[in-house]
This record gives sequence, C-alpha cells and structure tokens, in this order.
Amino acid sequence: MATRRLRAFKRWMRSQGIEYSDALCFTDSPEGEGIAVRALCDLKVGDMVARIPKAACLTIRTSGASDLIESAGLGGSLGLAVALMYERSLGEDSPWAGYLQLLPPQECLPLLWTLDDLDCLLRGTELHKTVKEDKGIIYEDWKDSILPLLDSPPFNLDPKCFGIEQYFAAKSLIASRSFEVDEYHGSGMVPLADLFNHKTGAEDVHITSLHSYSDSESDSDTNKSDAHIDTSEKDMLIQDSYSDQKGPNTTLVGKNPSRGSDSDFSSVSRDDTIVLEMVMVKDVEVGAEVFNTYGLMGNAALLHRYGFTEPNNPFDIVNIDMELLLQWSSSSFSDRHRRTRLALWRKLDYCGCVSQDTEYFEISSDGEPQIELLILLYIMLLPEDTYHKLDLTVSTAGNSSGSIGMILSEEGQFMWENASGVSKDLLLTKDVCDALLSLADMRESFYGSNSIEDDIEALGKCCIRERKLYHSLMLRVSERRILERLRTYAAVGAQSFRAAKRSSVGKKLKKKK
Repeated sequence: MATRRLRAFKRWMRSQGIEYSDALCFTDSPEGEGIAVRALCDLKVGDMVARIPKAACLTIRTSGASDLIESAGLGGSLGLAVALMYERSLGEDSPWAGYLQLLPPQECLPLLWTLDDLDCLLRGTELHKTVKEDKGIIYEDWKDSILPLLDSPPFNLDPKCFGIEQYFAAKSLIASRSFEVDEYHGSGMVPLADLFNHKTGAEDVHITSLHSYSDSESDSDTNKSDAHIDTSEKDMLIQDSYSDQKGPNTTLVGKNPSRGSDSDFSSVSRDDTIVLEMVMVKDVEVGAEVFNTYGLMGNAALLHRYGFTEPNNPFDIVNIDMELLLQWSSSSFSDRHRRTRLALWRKLDYCGCVSQDTEYFEISSDGEPQIELLILLYIMLLPEDTYHKLDLTVSTAGNSSGSIGMILSEEGQFMWENASGVSKDLLLTKDVCDALLSLADMRESFYGSNSIEDDIEALGKCCIRERKLYHSLMLRVSERRILERLRTYAAVGAQSFRAAKRSSVGKKLKKKK
C-alpha cells in the first residue's frame, strides 16, 4: 500500500504531466531505507516505462530562483544547490512541493559526517583525505557565494534556509540524485528517475531525451551527472560508456493513469528535446526490483557520491601514491638515484594517474597493479650499468613517439614495443615483486592497528541500518582485500618469473648442444 507521501507524489506527477507505467510499483520502506521500484508484470527490452517533461525537472533554469542565480553568476552544482534551497524555503508554495516532500532532509554521505567520524571510520581509506578536503572547499563556497546572497534586498532570502547546514544538505542530495538533463539546463533534480536504486553493472532502465517533433531519440543520452561534488576524487571510478539499446516499442507498458500528449508539456529548453524517456534495456521479471546504474564505480566512489557500498564490487581499487613509492625508495637509494630513474621513466613518456596535483597508481580489484607502476619499479631497480645503457639508447633513439614499453632481455639487449605489447610477466623480477610487497605493507599501515580480520569480524556484527559504520567497514575490508591480492600477485609473479628464467636457460643449453 502506498504511503501518504507516495500518494502526494503521484498526484504531483500527474499535475506536472509526468507519465509512468502502471507496470511499476513504488514501495516505501517502513524502516526508512528509501523507495524501491518493482515490476508488477514482466518488462521487456524496449518497453518505455516513463516520460518526464524537462519543465518538471528542478534546474537552475526552471527554479523560481533563476534570476537570483543568474545575477550572482552561479552555475553547476553551486547554482543548483541555491535552486534547491530556494524551493525548499517556499514550502507548500513551491511548484515542486509534492516532489520535495518525498526527499529526505539530507543523504548520509561522508561529506556530512563529523571530522571525528571521518578520522575514526575512514582512516586509511581512499576517502579519508578526499572528503576532508571536500568539506573545506564546500564551506568556502558557501561563505564566498551563498552568504552574500542573504544581503540581496530584492530577494529577501530566509537566512535559516540558506545556512551552512542547509547548503551541505542540498549538496548531499544533488550529489546522490541529480542527473545531467541537457546542455541548456545542466544538472538537475529529475523526479521519478531518482527513485530507481543503483546496482553496479546491472542497469535495467535507461534515461534518454525524446525529440519534440518525433518519437526518435536524441543522439546524447541523459545519465547521472559525474560532477556532483566540485572536487574530484582520485579517479576512483570508471564511467559507463553505455551504448543505448532502445527497442522499437516506444509506448508506455500497461495502462498509464496520467497519459498526455507532447503538446501539453511546457518547454523551457532552447533545444528541440522537451521530454526525458525511461526505457527498459534489460528484461525484468514480475516482482523483481528495477535498477538504474550510476556508472561502473568502486565502493570508494559509491560511498563518496551516494552514501552506500556493495559487497564484492568488481570495480573496487586501491591507490598507491607516488609519494609512498618515493618514501619506499628512500630507504634503499640515494636522492640522485631516485631522481635519475624517475626522469628516465618520464623520458619514456610514462606517468601515473593525476588528480588534484597528486600522482598515483591504481591497484585493481584482483590485485593487479597498473603497468606504469611496474615499469617504474623495474627502472628504479636496474643495475647501474644497465640503467646507463638504457638511458643512452633512449637518448640516441630520440624517443618522442608516445608511450613506449621497455623490456630487458636476459642478454641485456633492449627490445622496444608499443605500450600495449609490454609483458607484465617479464617485469616481475624478484626485486620488483619484493618492492610490491613492501608497498602493500606500507599502504596497509594506513588503516591503523586493527587487522583485516578485526574489520571483517566487526562488519559481520554490524547492522546495515548503522549506515556510517557498516559502509565504512565495507570500504575498509574491500580495500584491504585488494592489498592481500596484491601480495598474492607479487608472490605468484616472482615464482612465474623464476620459472620462465629457468625455462629460458634450459632452451639455451639445448641450442648449445
């Protein structure tokens, strides 16, 4: 049975010309875990299950605060936060009141956690430093851009609705719920579309634009915005470059209680698309939940942006900062050694991932390190005479053709290949594998004195309703398991290298005979 707030939301959708299939069932969790969308009958690929006028979306362009936002020169998520706070300040007088009453006051994102919670729960994780930096930057945004608006006489804003707490709350909702509508509107709150829960790599429904002059789709799809928080994470996610699979069926599945025509929709967009469609891209059986996807993200990105994690997430990663690698090398090599080896690596046109002036290397969920890390370790550990020979060869060759891979054969000859042709197995010498083990141990130390077994035991005893503790433990465990796999990768790699070397020696002996 629909709750009072769901019934109010459905009435509001009808008033705004939002169409949805009666094959969809909205369930409101009594435990406060949010709303889920389920299928009341079998849904097939190509079934259109919703049509949402862009005029019904809450954006910088459609909000009653559009003049205020424009006069202040605000845009992006900052401008959208002002629009959301403004409409909330109007209460029942807002055109989006029926939608806003369905939203929680705020989402439980780390962005809203206390500094003590961040230090206690996220210590050592990929999020710890990032979220603390986010909090500082967002506070400065509020002080520099929002606070001055309260002194704008024509608008008479209520300070209680535009305080720092209200701004952080709005930012959390935008981070977890906004979609990129189009170039004109930018990011916005899209009613109905944001009710579908996320499942990594398991998208059932896809949202896209519909031309006003035909039933064909626009070339560009509308997806969850990938710029919800003004500061970027350390590239902890892989964006989903989903290729649209819409089928020929463009009529809503089932009898629709709010059927209307395109002419009923009031467009404020300057392009020729005025409606967003939600189309099934996967068959869903009756009774099953219908999922959207926010992209292919690891748990760090999911917790950062949306406030939850997923067990056994195949897109989890751990980062090894360049600073950590240089710290490791300082215990064995002189500053000059490190500088010259790093310079040669860069001369070969290699670099790590870069975000916010930080260079780092990714370790994938299966424990496999980024090849650029292996090549840097390999060069860092080369004997001095071999290094000079390689440096001379590179300088003579005038290597400027992009990323070139280097492999040293047993005889000390240099063989050049494209980066895609570099064999990781040939880079996994005993010294390189020992270095990986040391880096894994150093990265592990960031989590403090508790062992991974302690974290796993605590996670087993934790209830999912304890959201902060549960999801922070899930993140810690998933990251530490990757470090365990990195150690295994290094141990197996060293064995494989030794076996390959013995095999190579055996072949040479046979040739001599």
